[in-house]
Amino acid sequence: MTPAVTPQNRTRGWWTANGTPAATDADALRAALADLHQPVALVESDGRLALAEGGMIRFGVVNAAPGDAPISGYAPASPVENLGEKSFCDDHGLRFACVAGAMANGIGSEEIVEAMGRDGMLGFFGAGGLPLARVEAAVERVTRALGARPFGFNLIHSPNEPELEAAVVELYLRRGVRLIEASAFLGLTLPVVRYRVHGIRRDADGRVVTPHRVVAKVSRVEVASQFFSPPPPTLLQELVRRGDITAEQAKLAAEIPVAQDVTAEADSGGHTDNRPAISLLPTMIALRDRMQEQFQYAQPLRVGAAGGIATPASVAAAFAMGAAYVVTGSVNQACVESGSSDLVRQMLAQAQQADVAMAPAGDMFEMGVKVQVLKRGTMFPMRAAKLYELYRAHDRLESIPAADRANLEKNFFRATLEETWEQTKRFFQQRDPKQIERAERDPKHKLALVFRSYLGQSSRWANAGEPTRVMDYQIWCGPAMGAFNEWARGSFLEAPANRRVVTIALNLLHGAGVTLRLATLRGQGLRLPAELTRIRPVEPEALRELLRA
Repeated sequence: MTPAVTPQNRTRGWWTANGTPAATDADALRAALADLHQPVALVESDGRLALAEGGMIRFGVVNAAPGDAPISGYAPASPVENLGEKSFCDDHGLRFACVAGAMANGIGSEEIVEAMGRDGMLGFFGAGGLPLARVEAAVERVTRALGARPFGFNLIHSPNEPELEAAVVELYLRRGVRLIEASAFLGLTLPVVRYRVHGIRRDADGRVVTPHRVVAKVSRVEVASQFFSPPPPTLLQELVRRGDITAEQAKLAAEIPVAQDVTAEADSGGHTDNRPAISLLPTMIALRDRMQEQFQYAQPLRVGAAGGIATPASVAAAFAMGAAYVVTGSVNQACVESGSSDLVRQMLAQAQQADVAMAPAGDMFEMGVKVQVLKRGTMFPMRAAKLYELYRAHDRLESIPAADRANLEKNFFRATLEETWEQTKRFFQQRDPKQIERAERDPKHKLALVFRSYLGQSSRWANAGEPTRVMDYQIWCGPAMGAFNEWARGSFLEAPANRRVVTIALNLLHGAGVTLRLATLRGQGLRLPAELTRIRPVEPEALRELLRA
């Protein structure tokens, strides 16, 4: 008897088994949903959901043959490689639209950059806060290890040390670094514009060629608009005056954005405005569309998503909202390849979403800028806040009340303030002697440098796993870490020793692909049992089989 034609199956179709029965086994259904390289068709068999294997599917056919089963749900093949913008992967030489964002002080390590690059993804080395010699050593190693494979280095905004920012750009240009992630910028600076336009030219076909690319990580529309715009004429004129570019190159620069790729940084670890991704990303995409229409760039602008990228659901949501790529951060610090310590990795593995707090940032301390850090197991957020409170209240070290001074010397610096200043002077004699000269003239600046010395060392103590300073660890971390831990609970990824950056990245991407496939089926009115929709981490060997890696 011909099955009844219903509005539901009229819009989908029918399955002819051709002697192959539908599979009702839960394992077969689960495997089919997970194999994103193959389409999946679901039918009803004896009142149960079943997988249509083999046979023939006819979509939109009104009259069905005897024995045909109506299609309950259908999802096409959707390989993980299709997530995000293909142009992003093509331009950067990637297989997957996934990026490991930079984490300062080398937490975003050479090992992370190399692992991501070898597996068709992109990693940025965390150069922020490191001396030039250390950054150059990283450039040497990564360049040698990856060759033509993709990689990038971080350029962090340094408002208190503009000479250092300029020196880092000089290093990148001299060593042939072709891609940077510009982070924590409050506005465009001469060094970042110099990097972008260095070597700009027009090819034989008349196209503007830019050897150096910038991926800007921002959380404010007004900053994103500057990166999406051509370089400001005033900065280009200064570069011409200094002999860094020619007048012709300045003219060509008017045809390109400072950054073709802008990452919308939501509630993340480190520098963050705690913006919710669900509202920030669409806002940035709308800005992208307006500015592309305004400037009519030859290469379209793109927006990626960062902050909160830690579970298959969050990755799927970012791509569903239109992200060209996703950027992971906090979860990478918990990986064995990060430049942090085993003790920090254990602390991160225990974090829950509420175990984070905002604290004064060492690099922008005087401006009141804050970073998001782990508060569980450390007193750093409270102690850093106390330092800023004292900085606001006093104009010099000598005016700090005796009780507060004793607390600082005993619990913060473990030395007298005079001894701490001598240590701070030795540091800046190597890094930036001008800071010492200014401090000798300005007691308030001297106060800031001493307090900043605690903030700067607190991250290094954490990276080194200094056992006597656990309560002072500054661990940059967003709520994404807690979300990841919840997802990983009960799986092989629960143990810190099993957390590897590529394994996590590929699991997030594959899980996102399955999440989007399930959403496609739900959109057809299909309700799958929970046992089929629960996405769990997949062991590396099985994961590579699923990805056809």
